[in-house]
Amino acid sequence: MLIGEVARRSGVSARMLRHYESLGLLRPSGRSGSGYREYSGEDIRRIFHIESLRSLGLSLREIGRALDEPGFAPSALVDDLIRRTRERIAAETELLTRLRRIDAAEPGDWEDVLQVVAFLQALGSKSAGARQRAALSTADEAPVPVEALVEAVLSETEPNVAGALRWALARSGEGGTALLAEGLGSSVAAVRERAVQSLAEMPGAEATARLRDALANPDAVVRGHAALALGTRGVADALPTLIDMIVEGRNDTDAADALSMLAGDTATAERIATGLVGHLGRDTTEASARVRLTQALADIPGATASRALVELANDGNRAVALTAAYLLQLRDAR
Repeated sequence: MLIGEVARRSGVSARMLRHYESLGLLRPSGRSGSGYREYSGEDIRRIFHIESLRSLGLSLREIGRALDEPGFAPSALVDDLIRRTRERIAAETELLTRLRRIDAAEPGDWEDVLQVVAFLQALGSKSAGARQRAALSTADEAPVPVEALVEAVLSETEPNVAGALRWALARSGEGGTALLAEGLGSSVAAVRERAVQSLAEMPGAEATARLRDALANPDAVVRGHAALALGTRGVADALPTLIDMIVEGRNDTDAADALSMLAGDTATAERIATGLVGHLGRDTTEASARVRLTQALADIPGATASRALVELANDGNRAVALTAAYLLQLRDAR
């Protein structure tokens, strides 16, 4: 079979067949009387073997070894191909992610594209200073890839950089809120905490709704951060969690401050006082927790809190009694 017919039937161009021959990879079995290459059935099978191995990503040199060296074991080569393929996929995935983030930033011109590329490179820098400067650079009103900011803030371990990233994310609007909410479900506790801290600084109703949902999170740290943030936003749903924090001694001072901020109206103040007094009356409440609960009544206005402090001033626990008596003096002075 002549080269033209072989090319037609195999789908391999005549030029490529000649290239294989120049490399010693394929040798036609004979020549015609006119000197044209003639390929036998065995030659055709070798062509298909070559093309099959090329489809796996083998180089022509590797294909030659695979076909001509009887002792050449495929296992090592296949393992190497797997490694190279994984590296290529990782590189392509990284490129795709970068392109998606540039597209999401909606650049208006090539200058915007270059700014986003520089921003992404700085976010991935090993230098904490470079990462912090990148976050602060978002004040320049350049396009910001929100997804990249969320990824950065969820992985950042340097407190100053993390603070700058949260600030940048809050300035970007509500676009990152849903992504941060996904971080609340991470299997890594540190990521969950970073996610809720970032949500706490996000503006808008959607962030508030996500923080409300976080009150049911199984992670007590997440619940605590969410409750404190909601307290500053005037959301009374946080009351039970804030009171639990005081009982458990987790950020109890901040929790008490949040309760005092929520106690601005009479009905809510009464709810808070009733909740604190309810825990004070439980036999299972530890002595140290009773002191904290008593202290939390300090800035809660209303009759329920006042009556409770009067009773607690005669409590059998000396620390509770002294704390209540002191708080009553402060209330009388005010």
